[in-house]
Amino acid sequence: MPDYIETGLYVLVLATFLGFEVIRRVPPLFHTPLMSLTNAIAAISLVGSLVLAGSGRGTLTTVLGSIAVAASTLNVVGGFILTDRMLRMFRSPAAKAAKAAKAARTTAETR
Repeated sequence: MPDYIETGLYVLVLATFLGFEVIRRVPPLFHTPLMSLTNAIAAISLVGSLVLAGSGRGTLTTVLGSIAVAASTLNVVGGFILTDRMLRMFRSPAAKAAKAAKAARTTAETR
């Protein structure tokens, strides 16, 4: 089997596993399937761009792979920030009050 096919299969299997883990760990109550799929695709593209950037196939490939790593990382981080913001909307008022009280105690203790 040629090396490029073996490398492609390796990336596909790794990206599939990573995408599955990303989707599986998101609570379905708070996260629409579309957003879960978007985060999984971003994680798959991040793995692929890391492989491309580190393949050592030339300067252009490394530069383009590095740009792809930066773009994919921003996409993944943005997706998780958005998810966190969405989850905060569903917290109960009691949980919000407890968190605010804890933050006030921590601030008072550091003074």
